[in-house]
Amino acid sequence: MEKTKVEFLFEWLDETTQIVEQHLNETYLDSLVIAMETLFFQGAEESMDDILTHKLHTALERIKLDDYQPEEIRKAIQFSVLKGMKDTTQQQHMITPEAIALIVGYLAQKLMNHYQSIRVFDPAAGTGNLLTTVITQLDKSTQAYASEVDPTLIQLGVVSANLQKVSVEYFHQDSLRPFLLDPVDLIVSDLPVGFYPDDIRAANFELKADEGHSFAHHLFLEQSMNYTNPGGYLVLMVPNFIFDGKDSDKLHTYLQKNAHIIGVIQLPESAFKSKKNAKCILILQKKGKNTEGPKQPLLVQLPSLKNTHAMEDVLGKMNDWFKNYNK
Repeated sequence: MEKTKVEFLFEWLDETTQIVEQHLNETYLDSLVIAMETLFFQGAEESMDDILTHKLHTALERIKLDDYQPEEIRKAIQFSVLKGMKDTTQQQHMITPEAIALIVGYLAQKLMNHYQSIRVFDPAAGTGNLLTTVITQLDKSTQAYASEVDPTLIQLGVVSANLQKVSVEYFHQDSLRPFLLDPVDLIVSDLPVGFYPDDIRAANFELKADEGHSFAHHLFLEQSMNYTNPGGYLVLMVPNFIFDGKDSDKLHTYLQKNAHIIGVIQLPESAFKSKKNAKCILILQKKGKNTEGPKQPLLVQLPSLKNTHAMEDVLGKMNDWFKNYNK
């Protein structure tokens, strides 16, 4: 069987990453950054020794970047990142499953239907895969912003966006600190789950815990609302237990005051490693002067993502719901 272009580019990235990994004794993900930068700049960094420079230039002779579409580049990078993350145990080194990123993109496209141009922000961007998937589906004039605290992930995000020719302005910071950013029209994010260790910073949030560490996913939701325009939308991946866990009553009160719940998309458990990691997509609209919630929120239980007939059926129902909502 002939290899697809995505497979060919993934193999090139993987082999080149391993050359760097062995030569510099770096981790796979850090080596992947160097392999991707070599591809983007079409040459090795000047500080590298002659042997590695020669190997990288030899590798470049086997690949022509102009032959690839942005979507093919994104998928090949995603496979490479997934391979690198298999070897790491860090919880934050997780990637949003491809099919779910596409559903978030579909929802964003429907919600932004009436917008001519869009400002979009992901405050927990990781490698930027979710954000760039959404941008390509929006298919409108877009200004994109992303924040990530992990130095390896942000490097992967920046060079990935460069290779895809997608313009994203990155903030390298703790995303629960203030941003030099005006509010945006759309927030998309796969929110980090767990406890946030900085109680002093958490004290600035309404959704802080009364005692002990606060939930990161609660604080990220509030921070996302802070950077959304009145009337703007948020499409957030949140843990299934968000509405019935500790401090959920506080979250209910906060949402009633500040947002319209547009919908909840329950994702299939099969898309996650275990039941306790399962997430749903929460769709919110920040309250504004003339906003009102839908008569009936969009409540959907997605089938297994492999079941194409059932998925088509559900997408048909979602399309009908949006036709009424977008009137």
